[in-house]
Amino acid sequence: MKVDTIIIGAGTAGRSALREVRQYTEDFLLINDGHWGTTCAAVGCMPSKALIEAANAFHTRHTFDEFGIEGAESVYANIPAVFARVRKMRDNFVEDLEATPYKMGKRAISGRAKLLGPKHLEVNGKKFEARTIILAPGSSPIIPEQWRKFEDRILTSDTIFEQTDLPKRIAVVGLGALGIEIMQALARLGIDVAGFGSGESLAGIDDSQVLAKFRPLIEKEVPLHLGAKAELEEANGVIRVTGAGGSFEADAVLVAIGRQPNISNLGLENLGVKLNDKGMPEINPHTLRIDQLSVFLVGDANGHRPLLHEASDEGSIAGRIAAPDHSDSGLCRRTGLSIVFCSPQLALVGPPLSQLDETSISSGSADFSQQARASMAQTAAGILRIHADSKTGRLVAAEMCIPSGEHIAHQLALAIEGEMTVADMLAAPFYHPVLEEGVRSALRDLAKNIDSAGGTDMSNCKPIGHDALD
Repeated sequence: MKVDTIIIGAGTAGRSALREVRQYTEDFLLINDGHWGTTCAAVGCMPSKALIEAANAFHTRHTFDEFGIEGAESVYANIPAVFARVRKMRDNFVEDLEATPYKMGKRAISGRAKLLGPKHLEVNGKKFEARTIILAPGSSPIIPEQWRKFEDRILTSDTIFEQTDLPKRIAVVGLGALGIEIMQALARLGIDVAGFGSGESLAGIDDSQVLAKFRPLIEKEVPLHLGAKAELEEANGVIRVTGAGGSFEADAVLVAIGRQPNISNLGLENLGVKLNDKGMPEINPHTLRIDQLSVFLVGDANGHRPLLHEASDEGSIAGRIAAPDHSDSGLCRRTGLSIVFCSPQLALVGPPLSQLDETSISSGSADFSQQARASMAQTAAGILRIHADSKTGRLVAAEMCIPSGEHIAHQLALAIEGEMTVADMLAAPFYHPVLEEGVRSALRDLAKNIDSAGGTDMSNCKPIGHDALD
C-alpha cells in the first residue's frame, strides 16, 4: 500500500506532526504501539502534577500555626484516595486521546512498525511505502538489568501512578527533574523517603548559586546521598540502597535515572545510514531530518530536548518540512524554557550559564528568602538570577529556585524572546505587593553593571507627532 506520509508514534510529537501533515494531505497513516494517551498525559507531566498538588496541599499544615490556624494534628493523607484522584484526573486527560483509533478509522493503526528502508515499513504483517516517514516513537524509563530481579518493588514514572497504595519507605534513585518532583511529593505525603544521585547536581540545575540555595531547602525534607552510583541488594525482605556513604532500607525503589528512546526493533539499521554506539543515526537539529533522507526523528526519541513543548515544536517542524514543496529552512526554535515543579520551583530560561561567555555577560540576583509577598504565604525561599549582555543590556538567560517560578519564568521567556533589554523590563509596570517585584529587584541589581541600562526605572516618553503634547 502506498501512502504519502506515515507518522510512527501518536505522542505529543507525532500528533503535532499530524496537524501539519493534514495541511497538505489526507493521504497519511498514524501508527502507534501501546496506549494512545501520550507520555505526558498518561504517565508524565499531568499525573505527576496532580500528585504534587495533593502533596503540597497536605504540606501546608506545617504553616497553620504561623497563620493562626489550629488543628493541624488531626489532618492526614489518605494515600489510596490521593492516588485514586490522580488516576481519575489522568483518565480524563487521556480519554479523548485514547479514542484516536476510533475517530480516525483506517488512517490509525495500532501495532509495532519496523522500517524496511527509507521509504518502506511493515506493521502487523502488512507492508507500506511512503514518500515521507516521521518517526516519533517516544521513550521509556531506564531500569538497569541487574535491578529487574526486584520485580514489582521497582517503580518508574510509568508504574507509580497505577499504585493503589504506597509502602512506608521508598528510595528514589536519580535526582533529575522527575526524581526531585516525585521524591518531594512522596515525602510531603508522609512517606519515608531518601534520595540517591550519582552526581552533585539536582534536577539539572546549572548555576552554582541556584544549586547552593536549593540543596539545603530540599535536604530539610529529604535526606540526600549524592556523588556515587546507587547499589541495590536484598536484605531480609527489604531493598537496601547504598551510595555516597549512605544507606536506606526501602520497601520499594523509584528508579528515575533517565529515559531511553523506543528504537528497539524499529529498523533504523535498514535506512542505510551510519548509527552510533547507541543505535542512533545523526539527526539535523534544525530540520530533524536523518541524513538526507525523507525520514525525520522527533520528540523524546532523539534526546535533543526531551520536553513536551519542544517535542510539539519538533513535530511541527518535521510535519511542515515534510510537505512536498517545502525547503529545509525558515523555522526558528523558541527561547529555551524548562520548569521543575518542586517547591520552591526550579526554572531555566534561555541557555544555561555554563554555555554562556561569562566575559560578555553581567548578572543580577534577587534573594527570595525575605520577599514580602512570598513571606505572607509562608513560601519565602530561594534565589532568582538573570543574565544580560554587558554592552547592550539585552536579556539572554535566567535561572531560579523561587516560589511560583513557573510564572516568572514565562515572563522572562517572553522578554528574552522579544529581545528586551534590562531598561525595557524596568520600564514595564510592576504591581505591589506581588512576587514579580523580585524580578525587578534582580533587574535593578543587574542594571548596576550595564551602562546602557540607564539610571532610572522610568523611560522618557516617545514622540507622538504632536508638538503640543510631546
